[in-house]
Amino acid sequence: MDTVIPVLCLVSSFAFLMIRFKYELQMMQQNSYRNDRYAKWLKSDLSSINRILISGAFVISGIFLNHTWLKIFITLFSVAGIFYELTRRYKKALVYTRRAIRLHLTASLVSLLSVAAVFFFSGNFNVPLLTVWLLNVLSFAVLMLSNKMNAPIESAINRGYRKDAKRILEQHKDLIIIGITGSYGKTSTKHYLHRILSEKYNVLMTPGSYNTTLGVIRTVREHLKPYHEVFIVEMGAKQTGDIKEICDLVHPSIGILTSVGEQHLESFKTIENVQKTKFELIDSLPENGLAILNADFEYITSRKVNHVKTFYYSFSNDRADCHIEDVRYSNRGTSFTVKQKDGTTDSFSTKITGKHNLSNILAGILVANYLNVERKATGYAVNHIEQVEHRLNIRQTQAGITIIDDAYNSNPYGAEMALEVLKGFQSGKRIIVTPGMIELGDRQFDCNYTFGKQLSDAADYVIIVGAYNREAIVKGLKDGGFDEEKLYQASSFNDAMKHINPRLAKGDVILYENDLPDTFK
Repeated sequence: MDTVIPVLCLVSSFAFLMIRFKYELQMMQQNSYRNDRYAKWLKSDLSSINRILISGAFVISGIFLNHTWLKIFITLFSVAGIFYELTRRYKKALVYTRRAIRLHLTASLVSLLSVAAVFFFSGNFNVPLLTVWLLNVLSFAVLMLSNKMNAPIESAINRGYRKDAKRILEQHKDLIIIGITGSYGKTSTKHYLHRILSEKYNVLMTPGSYNTTLGVIRTVREHLKPYHEVFIVEMGAKQTGDIKEICDLVHPSIGILTSVGEQHLESFKTIENVQKTKFELIDSLPENGLAILNADFEYITSRKVNHVKTFYYSFSNDRADCHIEDVRYSNRGTSFTVKQKDGTTDSFSTKITGKHNLSNILAGILVANYLNVERKATGYAVNHIEQVEHRLNIRQTQAGITIIDDAYNSNPYGAEMALEVLKGFQSGKRIIVTPGMIELGDRQFDCNYTFGKQLSDAADYVIIVGAYNREAIVKGLKDGGFDEEKLYQASSFNDAMKHINPRLAKGDVILYENDLPDTFK
């Protein structure tokens, strides 16, 4: 009996540590397995109630370690902690990839060997138990150390994957490879282009948010087949060189640059660095290739491109090679006209709304023209395009409430467009639920302040979710003359829903603008 309680305490504490590693691993995965990004997130999480409770349990353990009642308390605390972590729900769950499994195993093995060594030299349960709780407090450090230890293994594995992907691509001599990048709009453009080109070609696109080098490698190895004729590659970047790395792998012949704006400034620091990185796609194109560039962005038109054929498109700038005119919205969708510089026009209709989405469709139409897709087929495809999930989707509930879902990765340009759509609804209350915009570096406060001022003109009722951008948005709302009685500051999305649901009536419109991941408070 003298050893039962200490053993139970030690085992339950170690099991709790394994569950803690699952949480830390989930956050590490959301930070791209990069210790530097994970460390930045960690600064905001060190003050969380979970870490404070765990640290408190460690301190108590050190003071009253020899007391049996404490070991019983620690056992119950560990079991409760395990239950809490296993039942806790996250917006983005941990994906147990092979890399995630390897990292979890390494962290577990490091911890097990540490506890075993301490037990071997101490000869009792107290010091190992204290060691386990110290590891619980420092679980983030153990995971970062394990990630560092695994780095050579991961690099070797990735080199093998990359070599295999290059071999597969070399076997597809006639494959047309199209690269798409931009601060925003690249995912929608990818989907629209895939739908249009599928009228003539067998098309593969990188799925979901597979817009990193490893995501492209995985797509090539697992999805590219001999019958594919076109490969559309979405290219994302968090730092200079990311897009060049993808281009060096796939060698695109057509490049679409949808935008250069204030996105990911936390890592890029300046808009000039964003411009330089996005143009890595255009700079990689061969002399006989084609660059399709959005002329609505200053940092695209100001960058000269001399080595490859270029085609500039715009929503409204008639000095571009082509632009959109005569936009008409109805309950069936949108109709618009594409006008070329030489005066020729083509009319289209689509279910998609929002001028930035029409601009993304226009980029797809231009590629279709270049690749000789028949005009009739292009028109049919545009008419049957379905909106990409969480990107300005519009639907109506049975209760007659219109939902505008723009919850994916909000940015200053896209948010302004979403508010334009919201302003277009005249019946009922116009409601917005938002946590604001992120990853804007030094521009974070200013952009969310401007967003708040825009909200004061577009919305009748505003719900701000969380505290991350609350101060900036509230200040913008106040300076825009918004009635504070029509503002609610929610602690979470669930809190926002509980507040707004009883206040909804037929004809109301709700815009969900952005949905922050678990790494933001």
